Amino acid sequence: MSATRDGLNRVQENPDDITGTVFNIQRYSIQDGPGIRTTVFLKGCPLRCLWCSNPESQDSRPEIVHRDSLCTKCGRCVDACSTKAVSIDDKGIAINRQLCTNCGECLKVCTPGALKVFGEKMSTAEVFQQVKKDVDFYRNSGGGITVSGGEPLSQPDFVAALFRLCRDKGISTCIDTSGFASIKALKKVLKYTSLVLFDIKLTDPAAHRKWTNRPNETIFRNLGLVVDRGIPLIIRVPLIPGINDSEEELRNIARSTAGFLKKPGRVDLLPYHKFGLGKYQMLDRKYQLEELTTQTDTHVQKARQLFESFGFECEIVG
Repeated sequence: MSATRDGLNRVQENPDDITGTVFNIQRYSIQDGPGIRTTVFLKGCPLRCLWCSNPESQDSRPEIVHRDSLCTKCGRCVDACSTKAVSIDDKGIAINRQLCTNCGECLKVCTPGALKVFGEKMSTAEVFQQVKKDVDFYRNSGGGITVSGGEPLSQPDFVAALFRLCRDKGISTCIDTSGFASIKALKKVLKYTSLVLFDIKLTDPAAHRKWTNRPNETIFRNLGLVVDRGIPLIIRVPLIPGINDSEEELRNIARSTAGFLKKPGRVDLLPYHKFGLGKYQMLDRKYQLEELTTQTDTHVQKARQLFESFGFECEIVG
């Protein structure tokens, strides 16, 4: 039996015991789809967008991070690390990512909580127990569950199984995706999906590869598949200063997107921010776009008016 067929059978027959790697579950979310929602963030993403605000979502494995403001420089973590990946300098904790195996031994001895792990293995049943706590809020507000990331389609069996559990209990399901995934993964998840939040970042394949490390042909192909399936869809456009927020590029995005849709729908604009900067420091990574600043409200409103001129309903999120 093929791996794909086996995964499909597991989703259909045993949807509660499939595991995935989760790095956050955010209850009472109001920016990841309509109504009040629970957003489940999964680890693992094929893209490397330079503006990514969730760098902890990129690697599919759990990752040890450090919060130097809590570090007392006691040195117990250094002694506990068998691979000698942990050291302490004037700034605080330093982790050699080439040596670190994310075994977690350092966490066990860090009493101030300066060390933590992003990501843990959870079963769909465990996640569903968290999701169903707010079922009354979903029903009263038109909300539900949203699975985000990372790229949730990197864990299609897990998402499909979780969505099946939710659908069977009348909970609306939404996936927040970059669209970069195999057709098999997308179809598997769409079978149980009520709404798709679909990111469109750039129209030119070369520019898309430059800023995200991947081309965008697969993304537009999958956008067409979602449209053909008739699943409700919201396009999301992150506005990145000097990269995709010019009038020319936004017009290209609006025109290209309109070409895929049967009729103009909704577009969410996500203004640029640096909320994830601290997480880069915790992961010992350098943020590549430190020189960028958030757009003015006037600039964002002009972007909104541009999309509305193409017939889209346009909202500003965040």
